[in-house]
Amino acid sequence: MQAHDLAIPILPSRSIGATLAFYRRLGFEGDAHSFNDAYAILCRGDIELHFFLHKDLVPEHSFAGCYLRVGDVETLYRDFAAAQLPRRGIPRMDLLEDKPWGLREFAVVDPDGNLLRIGQVIQK
Repeated sequence: MQAHDLAIPILPSRSIGATLAFYRRLGFEGDAHSFNDAYAILCRGDIELHFFLHKDLVPEHSFAGCYLRVGDVETLYRDFAAAQLPRRGIPRMDLLEDKPWGLREFAVVDPDGNLLRIGQVIQK
């Protein structure tokens, strides 16, 4: 196996337990770690997300987020759609679209206001 560089986002969570429950609905696996369960590591295939406890977070004011470049955005979109998230508000999931910047992508906003933009390069 060849080593590769990897960036892993660390996002805020008002409740590690609630964050675990939400992301498990999206097919992630993982658990709380650290002192007083104040940190979580969740994985789904090669996607890895970390969360730290931030009890005073106001989801509507959050600017936290990340971009996840994936190899098969359509399958991930279909799998996430099974969670039946609303299209508006917090949490929510946007539609899958081809963007003018050459990516096919969608977005998920979790209950803490974290934006996950998920996409794949459009092959020409």
